[in-house]
Amino acid sequence: MSSLFGLEPLPHSSSTWWRTDVHQDRRPFLLARNRITKAFRAWFEAQGFEEVETAALQVSPGAEAHLHAFATESLSAAGEAAPLYLHTSPEFACKKLLAAGEERIFSLGKVWRNRERGPLHHPEFTMLEWYRAEAPYETLMDDCAALLALAAETAGTQSFEFRGMVCNPFASPERLSVAEAFRRHAGVDLLASVAADGVTDRDALVAEAAAAGVRVADDDTWADIFSRIIVEKVEPRLGEGRPTILCEYPIPEAALARPKASDPRVAERFELYACGVELANAFGELTDPVEQRRRFGLEMDEKARVYGERHPIDEDFLAALAHMPEASGSALGFDRLVLLATGARRIEDVLWTPVAG
Repeated sequence: MSSLFGLEPLPHSSSTWWRTDVHQDRRPFLLARNRITKAFRAWFEAQGFEEVETAALQVSPGAEAHLHAFATESLSAAGEAAPLYLHTSPEFACKKLLAAGEERIFSLGKVWRNRERGPLHHPEFTMLEWYRAEAPYETLMDDCAALLALAAETAGTQSFEFRGMVCNPFASPERLSVAEAFRRHAGVDLLASVAADGVTDRDALVAEAAAAGVRVADDDTWADIFSRIIVEKVEPRLGEGRPTILCEYPIPEAALARPKASDPRVAERFELYACGVELANAFGELTDPVEQRRRFGLEMDEKARVYGERHPIDEDFLAALAHMPEASGSALGFDRLVLLATGARRIEDVLWTPVAG
């Protein structure tokens, strides 16, 4: 499969990106990246958004069980050390700005996640995150569709192609609930294992997974089984032909999202897919600090169980949450979108200076 520019990047190590021959192979992708960056900033400005810059160093990198952070420390003038982390997302800082009175904001900047490297993962990458105060999360679905089309138009392509899949970025995205996706692609009745109060039934999901031919280990939790089904059976089928918006995640899989009013078993969370690639993750934001603290506790309990570590809770974030207006927010992996729009095959081919390793 040829790329948009008629080039196939040569196999190379990230430590040799500066070689003239390697750079010349990558340069068309990088110039397209710059054009998309400018187009996106212009789009958000036209929509009445303010661009914000958030501090990369935070007291907590986030509170999701399976995200891993880069840790460091700050030293006072007296040499006293305090732990800090490179943020895995600008989310906490952006929500503090909403609490401060901002209404439409976006951030386009670097974030860092440890234990992540591959064709679609890099330890340092660019995240586009935006928030709309007093807006339903369905509005962000429209935003995502507009940004996909804008990226394709700016790069000069009519279709995204990746790993044998083709997606029309100009087509209206399919809106598919997680429950329906599990039924359609795995034959699994997912919500039969989720009670109205969000409590999950592991045994019920084990039976569904076994019938679908998905392996289950004795120590797998309900969340482990959910993840295995979605990765093996569902995600590879999403975003083929046209983009997919996978919405209404079960409450246990949406720690920062509010429950859906019509069904408390699911949350106002969606993810955007094209060519089987996850591009964006969006929420109708939870603004209850008591419930948020409870959910953070559950996430850190799981992190301790699996990895033997915890991240601190950002108490300042919980304090700000009590003053935050109703809002919806989305985070989009900018490098992944550029990869699809340009026809690149690996995320390092759309990064100006990849991290060595």
